[in-house]
Amino acid sequence: MKYIIWFFFIASVTSMILGYFLEVAYSQKLIGFGVLGLFIVVIPLFSYYRWKDRDPKEYMLTKENLDKMREREGDKRR
Repeated sequence: MKYIIWFFFIASVTSMILGYFLEVAYSQKLIGFGVLGLFIVVIPLFSYYRWKDRDPKEYMLTKENLDKMREREGDKRR
């Protein structure tokens, strides 16, 4: 999965760089496809890859989590 993300990232950045520096009729399309590749493919894959083994409830502000944060804050002050 990591290598797929890297492949699409490098392809998108390369497309944007080539579109910027090449003087061809479709250079703006290269830049556009590079940006779309980053935002439609790379960022969702990266987000899934980084968050797939985590529990979202650990990051929600529930009563239990607020109590844990207050306990940790109290321990730091002592």
